[in-house]
Amino acid sequence: MKILFIYPNAHSQVGFNYGVAHLSSVLKQAGHTVELWQLCEDIEPLPSQEQFSDRLKQIAPDVIGFSVVTNQWAYARKLAEWARQATSALLLCGGIHAMAAPEQILATGSFDYIMRGESEEAFLDFVETLSRGEDVSSLRNLGYGKGDVVQINPVRPLPELTSLPFKDYDIFDFQKIIDVKHGWVGLMASRGCPFSCTYCFNHQVVSRYRKDLHCSFKALNYIRFFDVEQIIDEIQYLLKRYQNITMFIFDDDLFTFSREYIKDFCTAYKKVCSLPFVVNAHVGFFDEERARYLVEAGCKIVKFGVESGNEKIRATVLQRHMKNEKITNAIQTANNLGLHTSVFLMIGLPDEGYEEVMDTIRLMAKAKPGRYRWSFFFPFPGTEAYKISARGNYINYEKMSHMENFTAGSCLDFGAEHNLFLEKVGKVMPWFVNAYSDLPVAASYAKKVAEILSLDARAWQERKETLLQEDETMSAGFVKQGLSHYAIKYNPFMGVISDYFTNEA
Repeated sequence: MKILFIYPNAHSQVGFNYGVAHLSSVLKQAGHTVELWQLCEDIEPLPSQEQFSDRLKQIAPDVIGFSVVTNQWAYARKLAEWARQATSALLLCGGIHAMAAPEQILATGSFDYIMRGESEEAFLDFVETLSRGEDVSSLRNLGYGKGDVVQINPVRPLPELTSLPFKDYDIFDFQKIIDVKHGWVGLMASRGCPFSCTYCFNHQVVSRYRKDLHCSFKALNYIRFFDVEQIIDEIQYLLKRYQNITMFIFDDDLFTFSREYIKDFCTAYKKVCSLPFVVNAHVGFFDEERARYLVEAGCKIVKFGVESGNEKIRATVLQRHMKNEKITNAIQTANNLGLHTSVFLMIGLPDEGYEEVMDTIRLMAKAKPGRYRWSFFFPFPGTEAYKISARGNYINYEKMSHMENFTAGSCLDFGAEHNLFLEKVGKVMPWFVNAYSDLPVAASYAKKVAEILSLDARAWQERKETLLQEDETMSAGFVKQGLSHYAIKYNPFMGVISDYFTNEA
């Protein structure tokens, strides 16, 4: 059979879809034909309905599989409706949104089926059953509508990662992705996470698998690793096949989970590759021993999810049970060994007021990570965070329905005064961190912060468009003076310490 995967990736940073890459390999290995259409402006202009329809008719697939994340759902649904008019192919929706909202997807009538969970085995089973002309209705992981009834079948056990074939990079315009990402290439050494953060789908995925399989978390074997040899082979393949790779970035939820795996990987990596790499860590699974393995293998950046600097908000709203002291120690351990630390932050959280936001600012000023990236909290439907936000009557559903990213603003409503404050912090967070730090530029930035905080909504609207240029000008002046400070670098929602970006230049 011929399968077309559609990957909606519009109005967002260009992505690489690990799931589709694995699915394609599994299907091709079984003798099926696979194509991918990644709809992202960084790859090619987004199509009109006519262009979209013409291309589908040219490809003539038997099955069209959409891989959808929640913030791409509106676009994916529009594309599915176009596809319905242009082709008789079966339409299937997968990706995390199919796990989060299967009934909602099927109720629209835009898709014939949904596929939930890790589906390398399930999707192949679906295609093979179709190709034999047999009934697919009882297949695990599948969901479908039948009249007014929605049928959601239980999931099957998770696939064993070491048995999966090599990812199919050829269906992507992968060289273009590398170039757009300035040489940064994503990898995954594992799947799964031991935590249940409210804003993440992880707790929902685990709950669904445990319920359907009637098993404990341990028996589920949710946290799985590829063999180190598999990852090393993949790295060597990429270096031979593609040009301009400058950095590998591991997108595992928690790369530092296993100390032994880190040791084995780092030992193997430094034998075959001299390129720097980036990993995700957790302050509870990070220590000097892990850090030394990473440093010796050439790791450049370690990323920590902190989200809020207020311990109560972290625990009650996010279910992230970490002490600020633990966070500071982990960052400083990495800093002291020469690792560049990167921190993920959120603002606009339920029950978060002015002081709680400032706790986040103060924690960054004290811990001094190499960089921090902030976004506005977004409560994905189906998560505990959504329930918390809904109970507090925070959600502006109209704004939520049109949001395509989490950096332009919040879909929660805190009242005009706090909304304006959040918008200001979201525009120039590094100014706030500098102002509350012990850096030599603190007084200069404190004046700037006081100035923008004094602006009313109308004055702010006039002023805010000039702030990125103002940040650049101020930073250039402090660089000339040799004064360490945070500036907005690489994108409008990242603050980076000047010691890093001046040395990088």
